[in-house]
Amino acid sequence: MSNFTNKIRASVFLVTLLVSLTAGKVIGQTKISGTVTDADTKETLVGVNILVKGKVIGTISDLSGKYALDVNQEPPLTLVFSMVGYDSQEVEVTSSQTTLDVQLVETAILGQEVVVSASRVEESVLQSPVSVEKMDIIAIRDAPQASFYDAINNMKGVEMSTQSLLFKSFNTRGFNANGNVRTVQLIDGMDNQAPGLNFSVGNIVGISELDLESVELLPGASSALYGPNAINGILLMNSKSPFLYQGLSASVKTGIMHESSRYKRDGETEEPQASTGFYNFSARYAKAISNKFAFKVNFEYMQADDWQANDFRDQSLLNGSTIETGNSQNNPAYNGVNIYGDETNVNMLSVAQSMVAAGALPASALGIVPNMPVSRTGYMERDIADYGTKSVKFNAALHYRINDNIEAVFQGNLGFGTTVYTGADRYSLKDFMMGQYKAELRASNWYIRAYTTQERSGDAFAVGTAAQGINEAWKASTQWFPEYVGAYANAIGQGVDANTAHGLARQFADTGRYLPGTTEFQNALADVSSRPIPGDQNGVGSKFVDSSNLYHIEGSYNFSEQIKFAEIVVGANYRIYDLNSNGTIFALDENGDEFKIKEYGGYIQGSKKLFNDKFKLTASARYDKNQNFAGQWSPRVSGVFTQGNHNFRASYQTGFRIPTNQDQYIDLNTPQAHLIGGLPFLAEKYNLNTNPGYSLANVTSYGGAVSADTQPDSPVYQQSIQQATTIAIDEATKYVTEQVLAGNIPASEAPAAIAALVPTLVPGIAAELVPYNAADANVDKLQPYDIKEFKPERVKSFEVGYKGIWGNKLLVDAYAYFNRFENFNGSQVLVQDATDAGLAGPNAITGLNLIGAIANARNIYSMPVNRTETIKSWGWAASMDYKLPKGYTIGGNVSYNTLSNLDELAETGFQPSFNTPEYRYVLNFANREVIDNLGFAIAYRWQGEFVWQSSFVGPSVSSQQLSVVPAYGTLDAQVSYKIKSIKSILKVGGSNLFSKGYTQAWGNPTIGTMYFVSLTFDEFLN
Repeated sequence: MSNFTNKIRASVFLVTLLVSLTAGKVIGQTKISGTVTDADTKETLVGVNILVKGKVIGTISDLSGKYALDVNQEPPLTLVFSMVGYDSQEVEVTSSQTTLDVQLVETAILGQEVVVSASRVEESVLQSPVSVEKMDIIAIRDAPQASFYDAINNMKGVEMSTQSLLFKSFNTRGFNANGNVRTVQLIDGMDNQAPGLNFSVGNIVGISELDLESVELLPGASSALYGPNAINGILLMNSKSPFLYQGLSASVKTGIMHESSRYKRDGETEEPQASTGFYNFSARYAKAISNKFAFKVNFEYMQADDWQANDFRDQSLLNGSTIETGNSQNNPAYNGVNIYGDETNVNMLSVAQSMVAAGALPASALGIVPNMPVSRTGYMERDIADYGTKSVKFNAALHYRINDNIEAVFQGNLGFGTTVYTGADRYSLKDFMMGQYKAELRASNWYIRAYTTQERSGDAFAVGTAAQGINEAWKASTQWFPEYVGAYANAIGQGVDANTAHGLARQFADTGRYLPGTTEFQNALADVSSRPIPGDQNGVGSKFVDSSNLYHIEGSYNFSEQIKFAEIVVGANYRIYDLNSNGTIFALDENGDEFKIKEYGGYIQGSKKLFNDKFKLTASARYDKNQNFAGQWSPRVSGVFTQGNHNFRASYQTGFRIPTNQDQYIDLNTPQAHLIGGLPFLAEKYNLNTNPGYSLANVTSYGGAVSADTQPDSPVYQQSIQQATTIAIDEATKYVTEQVLAGNIPASEAPAAIAALVPTLVPGIAAELVPYNAADANVDKLQPYDIKEFKPERVKSFEVGYKGIWGNKLLVDAYAYFNRFENFNGSQVLVQDATDAGLAGPNAITGLNLIGAIANARNIYSMPVNRTETIKSWGWAASMDYKLPKGYTIGGNVSYNTLSNLDELAETGFQPSFNTPEYRYVLNFANREVIDNLGFAIAYRWQGEFVWQSSFVGPSVSSQQLSVVPAYGTLDAQVSYKIKSIKSILKVGGSNLFSKGYTQAWGNPTIGTMYFVSLTFDEFLN
């Protein structure tokens, strides 16, 4: 990959050199200086952005409100003065020596923001052709949450999945997920996804709030301009230019996190610890050495005791248990949501049969050992995962203006962190690291950007797999289950009841078990978590090893200077994923190497104003190609009609999602299943083309039929009793005859002895016969799963919307969308006969293997597949923001999302993991300055309950739609005071005030109340 990196560096250097040599002669120089003041108070304004329109050159006003600028251009030219909270002002310069004093007017109406995300060109947010949300510097500063990333959840139609304090996934318009692969997050144009995971890692290694200029969100399909995977939305975070935001700024933030179910362990002792502190420090320094050269550096450190996942409900649904009533005392196969290691379970009767065959258990015991599953004893997540959350972020950038038209940027972002996230397992990310490094050339109408993302998993490990490994390190399952069954049979033989027998059996099998906090436990955890998944001859491994890299180059050009009849923009990109998990996560090629994946794409967009500039028509088309899939076209057409302050829009666009790198190449064993990618060679590797798999739904249905035929009132059972009686008579006759010949029984008593022995033999023989007969009677119900071609997921989206201002006081924004998904990517669990017998072998054996009645005789695979169903979703959202007298603002938003053909999908048994509440709303009330320098903001957020579907949810719970995430509401508030004497803002606030804890996804932590206080210093605070 170094060759590719070298090519990028060479290309950037060459372009820089050519631009420097061919930039043209300086035809004149204009010197401009002056002072910027507030039109109302007449106070000087510090940090006002002053840019030459159509160029990259500019400056800011200093601590006295003064500015000076030299421009290599003869007049006339136009300066643009802008500052958050004030109306932008354009002033034409007509003289080469000019003193220009400017007064800025505080923004009087809403909706004045400029956005670039919707069309990749600057335009008013009111006239955006698609829905777009934006947070500017003031909105970020005044947010009533502890961080700007939390405040994103207040945007219209946005929801979050919080997996830990710092690892959160945003989503819009349904199909929410942990580690959301249907949304894209860009920081300064760089895709913030972890290359091996293929999803953004929240803000644990992202951007510092001190360096954040704006956040723009496009909900819904955005592939037409941004390429693969922006199928549900894209989030763009833009940092501050060191030319425009100079000086020193720093922030200290601390507070308390409170949630009643949290505990802290000190050695072998565990005590409640509902409240803990968190600490955050950040600093930024930027300096423009001249109009040519500027730099900035950022640092941020965060430390906290994380939210804890303490959901102990039983998701096995075995042995008559339910979600709410099942526990480790009343269900021998208990599988707690956030208990790990208890996923390993086997059928007791199967174990007993193996023990009888090995001579470790008498045959008569088969009549008293139940045909039911039992699981190993697990460990709580808080005993295994590292909740000592921390985040360290470094950022540095050099900006060089080659001339007034072109700017070069060299930037590096580096982050380290420890946190927890949810996938098919819960993963403890210890010392996770990700770096992004960029070289960019940009002008007002074009840019070329090359960057690389380097992911290093550090000491990350899978929590569930670690728990399984600790159990195996202490006592192998091949020993534990026979001990349990033997102790149970012994207890029943002594006359105790079944519940007591199960308790005694677990107590016996668990004797000497490693207990959390002990040296033995910690040593076992350290050993298992240091060994890469899935392990080796020394034992189970849970370490998550990933050093994958991404290499990307892209460019865009706006032909507005060359083409006048319409605005034409073109762009292209090329990307390489370099997978590297040391063979632990991803499959290997025939040479034993992990794969490299190449993608490229390009787009063209044209826009034209018609009908006296009242209607703007925009059309674009994009083509993308991934080496493993057919090329994808993504057209978009939109129109915006403007009448005064009222804007009506409609758009049609398509989006697509290339299956993730893991969906393509994963080859990983987990406690629940063997995860394999959807590319054909992996199905062939595990003989799924010759020894077929069966869908979990099919096997479950078959297992239900088999179970029904094992009941005493079934014909199969009665037939088995008859067979067992015949066999018992033969066995009893043989045994008694041997005893008569040996002189142990008189011949005259033989008939009576046979008659007495037969009833004692029939139950054990029948117990062996019934499952096989039931399997044979229902084997025709098994239908092999047909694996088809794996394709990218596509969506066709139609949207209508309105955005307008009423009476210069009320901003209204509303939209409705209609989506149609095809080739939807979903997970398919397949059950395969591990004996490779297939239906050509003995039917009963095959059938029992598949439902797990024969120990270790089936393979469980989970692979991504395309659903044949068309998924239709629709929704709407609306927001209103009103300016009250004396600076007060009140507003809110509401959104609705649903599947329109859910009943049709349910008939096929498909669960599309919509994972979204139908309704959610946000209400807010604020005033930036109630009295001098004192402001506040309040926000209340509510969402309804919904069903969560993912690979983390237990299969039985998932199939019965029982994984409900309850409704919740949160109240967030902050009060801020501007201390001008020290150029600082003091902010005191809290989130989830006066509310109980809540979760946002199945198995994720409970989020409690967070109180915080911060002091932010800014040299240019105005």
